[in-house]
Amino acid sequence: MRKIGWGAIALFLAAFAVFESVKYGLPTTVATLVFFVLIDLARLVGVRPPGALYQAVHRVWIPLVVLVTYSFGPIVWPPLFTAALGWLTRIALERAFGRGRGSPAER
Repeated sequence: MRKIGWGAIALFLAAFAVFESVKYGLPTTVATLVFFVLIDLARLVGVRPPGALYQAVHRVWIPLVVLVTYSFGPIVWPPLFTAALGWLTRIALERAFGRGRGSPAER
């Protein structure tokens, strides 16, 4: 049931990221895509579990704090918002497919 929930959240976030990217143009699209592959980029530069940086790129609360702060704060820069959407989408996808925090491979 948990995987289905993460999958539904991932679909919603992906649709929202596409909507915002179309609405605001190329900079937001680039930010979304770069942060969507952030976990892969971190892995390419040698970030491995159980290190602190590895844990940071897999935490849900970091992009969530960015989204909430952006939504209620004075900052108006859409690429920041869509970057957090891309990052959170990737985390949700990994958890939906059992590769995120708490999967058997990481215990």
